[in-house]
Amino acid sequence: MKITAKLKHLRISARKVRLVVDLIRGKKVEEAKTILNFTIKRGSLPVLKLLNQAVANAKNNFQLDPVNLFVAEIKVDDGPKLKRWRARARGQAYEIQKKTSHISLVLDEIVKEKRKRKKVKEAAVPETETLEKAEVKEKTEKKEKPKYKSEVGVKKPRIGKGITKIFRRKAF
Repeated sequence: MKITAKLKHLRISARKVRLVVDLIRGKKVEEAKTILNFTIKRGSLPVLKLLNQAVANAKNNFQLDPVNLFVAEIKVDDGPKLKRWRARARGQAYEIQKKTSHISLVLDEIVKEKRKRKKVKEAAVPETETLEKAEVKEKTEKKEKPKYKSEVGVKKPRIGKGITKIFRRKAF
């Protein structure tokens, strides 16, 4: 059973609220509440209140256990923009948009299904096919690289006297 809750005309832009909403999408209710309690964003408090409202709806209206609920769907849409004007230089006026957002939340119940495992019958595989697969596997395996250059036999190049003059403090 799907339980919905909506919050309209929230005075935070939808872009900022989506950052918070993306954290709890698909999570269990208890886990989502914990995440929202510790999220340091202005949009986390209204989303937490909306989540609590949806859980209360599920408990009172449908007699569902909050432990078995998860956030099935949550989306944030743009609301109407409040348009204001700001005086600027030389008699100009710039528009300021105070954005709002609408949040809709859908909770669903976790359904535990008993999955039946199908028994796979193993077909008789000829030995030649398994040998070929083993050879291909050996070729594709990466060879281990030596940890140190001394194991390979490469020596460190010696630095000549001319190079040290470049790195001196005072060059003459």
